[in-house]
Amino acid sequence: MKYCGNCGKEIDNAAVICPHCGMAQGKVQDVTDSGSIGWAVLGCCIPLVGLILFLVWKDQKPDTAKKAGIGALISVVVIVLFYVLLFVFGMAASFMV
Repeated sequence: MKYCGNCGKEIDNAAVICPHCGMAQGKVQDVTDSGSIGWAVLGCCIPLVGLILFLVWKDQKPDTAKKAGIGALISVVVIVLFYVLLFVFGMAASFMV
């Protein structure tokens, strides 16, 4: 895969000008964007890191950024649900006494 050196979007290997931003392509970056599940696991285990990676890589490595962002989002949703359930069960237990 080849990406534009200016906007980071995927372009054709033989492109001289980026069709997205119009920048001349002297040297096209060869960025590996595997989007592996490992980045999602990292984002899930450490949500702040997942968010930072998403924000940094969203233009250069969109697939990898998406995985890290989804992992962070899943982690935050699970934590919020945990605290909501903890509150509901705590309130239910206080009414049973």
